[in-house]
This record gives sequence, C-alpha cells and structure tokens, in this order.
Amino acid sequence: MQQPLAYRMRPKTIDEVVGQQHLVGPGKIIHRMVDAKMLSSMILYGPPGTGKTSIASAIAGSTHYAFRMLNAATDSKKDLQIVAEEAKMSGTVILLLDEIHRLDKTKQDFLLPHLENGRIILIGATTENPYISINPAIRSRTQIFEVKPLAPSDIKTAINRALTDSTNGLGEYPVKLSEKALNLLGEATNGDLRSALNGLELAVKSTPKNQQGEIELTLPIIEECIQKKALANDKNGDAHYDVISALQKSIRGSDVNAALHYMGRLIEAGDLPSIMRRLLVIAYEDVGLGNPQACARTVNAVTAAEKLGLPEARIPLADAVIDLCLSPKSNSGISAIDSALTDIRAGKAGEIPDHLKDAHYQGAAKLNHGVNYKFPHDYPNDWVKQQYLPNRLKHAQYYQPKANGKYETALKQQYERLEKAQKN
Repeated sequence: MQQPLAYRMRPKTIDEVVGQQHLVGPGKIIHRMVDAKMLSSMILYGPPGTGKTSIASAIAGSTHYAFRMLNAATDSKKDLQIVAEEAKMSGTVILLLDEIHRLDKTKQDFLLPHLENGRIILIGATTENPYISINPAIRSRTQIFEVKPLAPSDIKTAINRALTDSTNGLGEYPVKLSEKALNLLGEATNGDLRSALNGLELAVKSTPKNQQGEIELTLPIIEECIQKKALANDKNGDAHYDVISALQKSIRGSDVNAALHYMGRLIEAGDLPSIMRRLLVIAYEDVGLGNPQACARTVNAVTAAEKLGLPEARIPLADAVIDLCLSPKSNSGISAIDSALTDIRAGKAGEIPDHLKDAHYQGAAKLNHGVNYKFPHDYPNDWVKQQYLPNRLKHAQYYQPKANGKYETALKQQYERLEKAQKN
C-alpha cells in the first residue's frame, strides 16, 4: 500500500522544510546546528501537522545520520534498546520520539545516559507544553523549540510542490487546481499541512478526468475532501481575514448582533483556532482594564471551547462574544506598552538607576549598585517616593488611564494620587 502524500513529501534536507523559518531558515538555530554538525537533543512542540516530524527527518537527511522513529506511548523499552545498540555499533542515531510527554520513568531512565554521551540525538515531538508536561530530567538535557502553525502561503507552496513532484508527489496526474480551491487548502486547514496534503490527494484520486483529460479540482470538491466550507464571496482569497477583522471591529464597536454574525461565519467554516486566538486578542486589546473580569472569563471560555471542539464550542464562545461586546472598553494597556516600546526602539532606553541595580553579589556596593534603595514595604502604605525610570526618561508617562469601567476608574484615581505624591 502506498504511503500517504504527506509522508511521501517529507523534506529530505533542511533547506526543503516548508515554514518554521525562525528555526530552520539560513542563519537560524537548527540550520546552524546542521551546518556545524553540532546537533543537540531537542523538543519540538506545537499543533499537529506543522512540521515536527519533517524537521527531524530533514535534520537526519542533511547530516546523513541514521534516523529512527518511535512513539513514547506505544513503543517499549526494548525498542529503545534496539536504537541504542545501533548507535553503539554504527555511530550517532537521530531518534524522533513522538508524544514524548507520555514517556514513562523506565524509558526515561534508559534514555538519559545515551543522551549524555551523545550517541542518540533525541528529537522529541509533542503537542503539549513541554514546560508543564515533560519531566525536568529530559527538559534539562534538551533545547525546546516552538513549532508554529504554517502560514497559508507556506501551505500553498507545499501544495504546488506536491503537484509538480512526479517522484513522490502527484506530478503524474493532470491536475488543474482552481485558485479558490488552492486558497481554501491554504487557509481552512489552520496551518496543518498534513491535512491539506491528505485532502489534496483524496481529491486528486477520487475525481474523474473531464473531457479534456484533466482532473479539475474546484472549490466544492476541495470543500468536500477537507470537510471545510469556504467563506462566502471570497473573490480574492481575503475573505477569511476580512471576517476576522469584522469580528474584532464589531466587538470593539459593541455591536453584539454583528459580532455573532461574523463569528457564525467562522464557525461555519470550521475555523475554531482563529476564533479562539482572536477573542483572546480582543479581550486584552479592546476591553482590557475596562473590565479585567471579562478578559478572565474569555480565557475560560476559550479553554472550554478547545476541550469541547465544534459544534459545542460555539456555546462558550458565544457567551464570550456577548460579554466582550457589552463590556466597558479600554485600550490603555496596549497604548501604554506600545508607547514604551516606541521610546526603546528609538534608542531612548537610558541607564537603570544605580539604586535599582542587582545587589546580590559580592562587590556590588563598591559599584554603588543597590545602595540607597528604599524598600517600599518598610514605609507607610507600602510606598515611598523614589525614582524608577532612567534619568533621560524620568518624566515619561506611558499609561494614560481611562474611566470607562469601575475597575480602571479606580486605577486612574490611584495612578493620579501616586503621580501627585511623587511630584511633591
């Protein structure tokens, strides 16, 4: 039986990897490791279908080391022993260990000495946060890299590559893929290249040739094969982003009905990840300090939606949209940090005052570091007049409080009291 297209199209070298250029691009960390043949064990974490296995196989292909794949949940200690024996006999082996967060203590204890001596280069793959789910003993011996969902342009590049590759891809098939269908494959699979390639292969192999001898893949065919609907009126491939933009602007403008409409479009397209991410952005960008409780409730709603999946996810998400629409709004938080960043990027950082510098080492006092620092908790109301900003910025005011909700109104009053006390 022939392997799936996504398997056949895995990159053979690091330069063939699609996306993840923050890791594998020229001059980036994994590319440098490969160029220098100074590989260290690593953990790649991120959503399914984003290239974790591809990166591992590409590293092996570029370095010409033996490459083995195991699953921490289903493969046994004996399987690990076989890999270790191979490494002992023939040299370095790159081991891709999928679901590494499910590695039990027995297998872990067996692996550790082999990681220490460098015979096995471990590349762990997981969809879980490794800082929470992976044992510290493994974490301390690996570098941790986040693999991100692929951009639509990356997925389109991989699709076009698959359609022209006659050896491993679909180059021998006379495929005519419409632009709208290509856009849907790039956008509706939410950065999951495996899903896009598998949907493409199903479409190609299940669609009969037309009278011209072509396999014509239209938008409805791709919709059926990936089980995702295209957003209506997508003439230029931009409707996906237009709907997300309209959702945020409707919530910002407190129009509940419009916001529910635009979220409904995204739900109908099956784009749960975009909805969840956008609602979190909206909560903190547009509501923010106007109603921090609504921000926290949005986080809870997104967590519930992620666990439920569609269609039930629509319920907590609808609650969040209504809550955010009708909440007091404040963008003072994003305005404040962007104002601070503007100064920093303009080279206005300035030197940290001596009394704020670290004093937890011998000789700090000789440098005047930490000297004359006033510990606020030693003073009434846990506050004392003291300069914190660098001299060149000591009069800077980044936070401009608003009074659109009870919470930020209280913050505004406290901010103004402290400003007055600092100036006296």
